[in-house]
Amino acid sequence: GDQGVLIPAANVKNLMLRQDVVDAVAAGQFNVYPVEHIDQGIELLTGLPAGERNKRGQYPKGTVNRLVEDRLIDIAKKRQLFERKGQARRQSALGKQSAGSEEDGSGLATPADARGR
Repeated sequence: GDQGVLIPAANVKNLMLRQDVVDAVAAGQFNVYPVEHIDQGIELLTGLPAGERNKRGQYPKGTVNRLVEDRLIDIAKKRQLFERKGQARRQSALGKQSAGSEEDGSGLATPADARGR
């Protein structure tokens, strides 16, 4: 069958199943997959190799770990770009604000005409 459960391999010796589950496993309708490492589970669930880093520290193309790492790098780059754009907007807004304002000691710009100067 297409249904099953992943369990830590160390738990196999203590595994206790109901008789209907034992029967389903025997009939090929249900599977119990003991895994020693998370990468084994990843491979069983996705049908793709998990992948191990090579000597250059990279995961092979076509592996789950490579896909995950590539996506994380993409997200980090987008975040950095978003942050740089936000900093540029804040600096631009502060520049416009300080053109007709003074610092009041609070770290906030206050329009000079509003302070009666």
